[in-house]
Amino acid sequence: MNKFKFIFFIAIFVVISLKYGGSARGVFSKNANNVISIYLDIKTSIEQSVTEHFAQQEQIKELRVENRNLENSAEVLSAFATKLNDVLKLNDIEEYAPKVKLVRSNAYVNLNDYYKVWIDYKDFNSSRIYGLLNRGSSAGIVVQKDGNPMALLLGDPKSIFSVFVGVDKIPGVVMGKKKEVHVKYIPLWMNPKEGDEVTTSGLDGIFFGGVGVGVVTKVIKEELSKTVVVEPYSKITVPSYYHIIEKN
Repeated sequence: MNKFKFIFFIAIFVVISLKYGGSARGVFSKNANNVISIYLDIKTSIEQSVTEHFAQQEQIKELRVENRNLENSAEVLSAFATKLNDVLKLNDIEEYAPKVKLVRSNAYVNLNDYYKVWIDYKDFNSSRIYGLLNRGSSAGIVVQKDGNPMALLLGDPKSIFSVFVGVDKIPGVVMGKKKEVHVKYIPLWMNPKEGDEVTTSGLDGIFFGGVGVGVVTKVIKEELSKTVVVEPYSKITVPSYYHIIEKN
């Protein structure tokens, strides 16, 4: 239907052009271009609105599924935590009660640096370093800049924390390398392998132990230690929300 109207419109333009000559063609052509331009602008605007609407609908569906999965996980973890704390009480050990909080990212700190974002976190303590989670994986750390909470995402050279590599729990320290993550200071006599999972150690007080960071893709032997290159689970795309670790 739209194609038929457009052809009809062009036909009228041709008839008028032939009948009334160059001056009429010029006036009509100018008006026709304006009409077509307006039509295309409206068409593009409508298409974008429809696309955004369906994208939002799909995102809502995905978030609902994720929320149900998280609710199930929370129930299982709550039961596990209860059993764990019962054991701790029997051994006169303080109850373990970790705490995380949902926080929002506001904006990039610098427009040309995608690894630093401001975090909206009212209870921020500028003397602390916080672990940051994205869908259960390590996303980086939160530090202070000018007294405000700033996230250093995985990939930032100053996003540094303690990790274990592989099932043997080989110790190392994460340091960002833009799209890659490097784990440095691995002792030479230890043998990390490609495919090993890297997880947080929990020994630095920033993260819980066992939070996924990524998978080893390369092992580099250096003069005094080994370094592994890691493909992180949390990618550079900056989500609107994270979880910040308030208590380990």
